[in-house]
Amino acid sequence: MTVAEIEAAGAWRDLGLPDGEYRAIVSALGRPPNWTELNMFSVLWSEHCAYKHSRRILKTLPTEGPQVLLGPGENAGVVDVGDPRLAVAIRIESHNHPSFVEPYQGAATGVGGILRDVLAAGARPVALLDSLRFGPLDDPRNRYLMGGVVAGIAGYGNCVGVPTVAGEVAFDAAYSLNPLVNVMCVGHLRRDRVARARAAGPGNAVLLVGAFTGRDGIHGASFASEELSEDSDERRPQVQVGDPFMEKKLIEACLELLERGLVVGIQDMGAAGITSSTAETAARAGTGMELDLDQVPLREPGMDATEILLSESQERMLVVVEPDRVPEVRAVCDRWELNAAVIGRVNGDGILRVRHGGRVVAEVPARLLAEGAPAYDPPAAEPAYLKETRRFSPARLPRPAAGDHLRNLQALLASPAIASKAWVYRQYDHMVRTDTALWPGAADAAVLRMKGSDRAIALKVDGNGRYCYLDPVTGGAIAVAEAARNVVAAGARPLAITNCLNFGNPEKPEIMWQFRGVVEGMARACRVLGTPVTGGNVSFYNETAGRAVYPTPVVGMLGVLESLAHRTTMGFKAPGDLVVLLGETRDELGGSEYLRVVHGLVAGEPPALDLDLERRVQGACLEAIRAGLVRSAHDCSDGGLAVALAECCFTASPGARGVHVKLAPGTARDLRPDALLFGESQSRIVLSLDVSDLPALMRVAEGWGVPAQVLGRVQPDRYTFAVTGGRPGRTTQEVLVDVAVAELERGWRDCIPSLMA
Repeated sequence: MTVAEIEAAGAWRDLGLPDGEYRAIVSALGRPPNWTELNMFSVLWSEHCAYKHSRRILKTLPTEGPQVLLGPGENAGVVDVGDPRLAVAIRIESHNHPSFVEPYQGAATGVGGILRDVLAAGARPVALLDSLRFGPLDDPRNRYLMGGVVAGIAGYGNCVGVPTVAGEVAFDAAYSLNPLVNVMCVGHLRRDRVARARAAGPGNAVLLVGAFTGRDGIHGASFASEELSEDSDERRPQVQVGDPFMEKKLIEACLELLERGLVVGIQDMGAAGITSSTAETAARAGTGMELDLDQVPLREPGMDATEILLSESQERMLVVVEPDRVPEVRAVCDRWELNAAVIGRVNGDGILRVRHGGRVVAEVPARLLAEGAPAYDPPAAEPAYLKETRRFSPARLPRPAAGDHLRNLQALLASPAIASKAWVYRQYDHMVRTDTALWPGAADAAVLRMKGSDRAIALKVDGNGRYCYLDPVTGGAIAVAEAARNVVAAGARPLAITNCLNFGNPEKPEIMWQFRGVVEGMARACRVLGTPVTGGNVSFYNETAGRAVYPTPVVGMLGVLESLAHRTTMGFKAPGDLVVLLGETRDELGGSEYLRVVHGLVAGEPPALDLDLERRVQGACLEAIRAGLVRSAHDCSDGGLAVALAECCFTASPGARGVHVKLAPGTARDLRPDALLFGESQSRIVLSLDVSDLPALMRVAEGWGVPAQVLGRVQPDRYTFAVTGGRPGRTTQEVLVDVAVAELERGWRDCIPSLMA
């Protein structure tokens, strides 16, 4: 298409560029772009690459701290975990749209891409985590999506040899038309070997290492920057295709290149392929590049310049090396049976100059392409639905009858959001590399050994879109607080986060209001808890036919255990142990899973969060664990105290699979019994401990100013939850739940397998 034809047809609009942005490009270049250049701008100025609607708001997040060695702006964040030799790289990304169109490859290539992001920081990938959202599983389409996504994560991660050690899966009608597939990767690297994605040094060679380039994934970044529709299945060719065995060789080759000091700069070829990797690395270094597309190894004949530049074929890395070291780089790649093609060189004039077929097909400033997209400050307005959801009061709910509590507990445990996720994680190899110290389902967070050290790291992904739908600020803060609470319950000190922010169309004021509120809440929590943001991903346009997903921030939390001996699981350990609650239960049912499952309501205010109390509860729990006072620890979250106690029973040691809880009047504080059982008050952790350690635990709690209540004792095989009360001199006991643990466990264990059968 000629420039005249572009102008006549307004072709930039079909590529997703608004008129104003096209005019800005023309003004900056001093001329209209040609067809290849226009396509390059369309992908790098897309929302997916340029963060046009979020950049200014993301700057309000805290990103600095003594533990942050490399923060936002690179492929992955790098965190100091107190080891004199090793640091940890973390990153999370979304692959939502591709997974809707082609769930297996969409999820698989999401895994491949996040592995390469961590690799580009100079780290060996050592663990994967996934955070997934689907619609209700009684819908065949949702079952198809979930089955394909889980198989894709397993198929890629298992083959590449990186364990998937933890994750979460949630279900709600809000995700029926737009599933969320977020994948986190963690890697180890030497503290003195942090790699940078910068094309420094004019005259240095630019190499494409890895797979050949095909037509898959062209305009994938643009696809991720638009709403889904009934026509989205036609975008199947824009979903990449992964090869985990090629990825494994690429990882090993790049690590060897880095170890031998052969790399000046390294970058994953992800969204927008060669275009993004070359423009971004040059822009960061203040340089430009001369590219010769005739040197790019092609998988398909007849590819034109635009296709080569925009292809998102997987398993490719851009590597910048000094010219005299190219033979050494090629020798390493040959040994790993990988192609290494010199496709250009770094120049000093700041221009990305592209040749194909012996002529220049694109000539644009690298910084304009990579960093020149406008940053918008779109209007924000409170959504109208909140007027209705805020009218809800728990007092309007009917008081449960005596037999309702057991039925309600069974309904919650057998709901997909709370039920066992073993059907998912048993498809993943979580033990490869032999660093996994706590297996999926055993604790609130995964724990990984750091070889050669007594230290370990804890990892967790968490988020609650329903809370954010009802109150974005509180929901955003809870996402951070709960992720931190989970790593604390596993015995770790929270250090830093990476985040994936999943929202609808940011051009709608109510979506932008949600986004601003969630980021505000996350920023508050990160500051109070001391967990800076090392980077992440914003995924907008998660809506179909005008219906957006819940605002869903997913927080990936990294924590450190000073000693592997501090790792703590959730299951009860011995009959007769005391069960103690750190924190306080309040009369809160708004936004709860109980309200949704039992009453069919998503309404009210989510539970309140006192960040200072949260900090103190976490501090008390961690001190008690380090002092050897705690045998098990488990966060209270979805389903409240009753569900948390049941989960401690299901994962308990033989002979300790039961609990008897008897709450005194002062403990119950005249709460509604359903709020006492199923309310989701924040800042609560259930502990079990030997009776002799209770005085020491109480001293720890008192020192932190934290409420601590003895709930009851661990029993062999029965779950009993009772409340005592009455007038002075007369004591009555109301048994709310009394049931064999095996009966409770059945629905929790069988729910997802039966739905997916």
